[in-house]
Amino acid sequence: MARAQLLDLGRRAKDASRAIAVAPTSAKDAALRAGADLLEARLFDLLEANAEDLGRAGAAGTGDTALDRLRLDDRRVAAMAAGLRQLAALPDPVGEVVAGWVRPNGLRVEQVRVPLGVVGIIYENRPNVTSDAFGLCCKAGNAVMLRGSSSALASNAAIVAVLREALGKAGLPADGVVLVHDTSHEAAVEFMQLDGAIDCLVPRGGHALIASVREHATVPCVIDGDGNCHVYVDAHADLDMALDIVVNAKTQRPGVCNAAESLLVHRDVAGSFLPALAGALAGVELRGDAAARTQVPGMAVATEEDYATEFLGPVLSVAVVEDLDGAVAHIARYGTGHSEAIVTGDLRSAERFCREVDAAAVVVNASTRFVDGAELGLGAEIGISTQKLHARGPMGLRELTCVKYVVHGDGQVRS
Repeated sequence: MARAQLLDLGRRAKDASRAIAVAPTSAKDAALRAGADLLEARLFDLLEANAEDLGRAGAAGTGDTALDRLRLDDRRVAAMAAGLRQLAALPDPVGEVVAGWVRPNGLRVEQVRVPLGVVGIIYENRPNVTSDAFGLCCKAGNAVMLRGSSSALASNAAIVAVLREALGKAGLPADGVVLVHDTSHEAAVEFMQLDGAIDCLVPRGGHALIASVREHATVPCVIDGDGNCHVYVDAHADLDMALDIVVNAKTQRPGVCNAAESLLVHRDVAGSFLPALAGALAGVELRGDAAARTQVPGMAVATEEDYATEFLGPVLSVAVVEDLDGAVAHIARYGTGHSEAIVTGDLRSAERFCREVDAAAVVVNASTRFVDGAELGLGAEIGISTQKLHARGPMGLRELTCVKYVVHGDGQVRS
């Protein structure tokens, strides 16, 4: 795509964002519900486009994890539609008064939520992100500019066509969602540099994409970072509960960012817990330190790199720690600031873990897989931010707004 074409696409999205920013909640909700209805009505078209992508990816030798991310089926399209309806039912964040106060001179000051404008999403082969991003951005009063991967281009184009039609049905500009069809590296870099068009960029992808954004982006961005997530089984854990949690966190969907990649076990329970876990995780390769391998002799040797790796597949690093301090230190050294869990029956240990672990989300006695916008009641999410500016953790509706100050006076002047 020539830069002139990309700039034109950005201009169209910017123009649309001004209309959507002031659209009533009823119109935005109507667009979301229409989008849900059309996704279901066009199921055959969506699956046909997705089959084209899957066939091309399979011929190129794409791995099973990446194919799973790419695949659409009846259930996943239904989930996309349900996500849009769920967003339509949520409160509109636009116009919410975050805080307000009156100054001694009588000025009334309010912080009010307003849309960001145009949100740019650059993402890899997960076509459901296309629908989720549209829904969240629309409800929060934004236009969205999408640049997906070449592997999902047919699927993304089919979904965007449906969503543009839905906007039109609700009386909103179709350019409230636009798709960049040029999936070249050069176009991606230009996308990251659309100053004046994109107000906030959210990358969703692996190391190479994040590194490219850090190197090239000139627009403000919120990083959806790696998920080297840990589960720590404390000395006071209910081991049956811990077994269920670790198995779920690792295997329920191993190719996503909130799946567990590392297991930490207190030395006092390692002897009883690890052999049981090894039996329950048949098909998952365990890589552990010397203490862990003593309990499970067939376990592979873990390297420093293993402890720092987001596997996104059937591999789990394992370490036996002396105590809670050891677990916190291990997480501080190897974690990516995404989601960290503790399984314990001791309130003080849980409180210390929540206080001392530096991550976007900490979980007590539950699977890391719950760190997800929909599971936490936020509706769909645009990503999970691992940085600390503007947004951190699951990015739902409020994270797709900013605030402006509204000041009311009755003639005050500054002396």
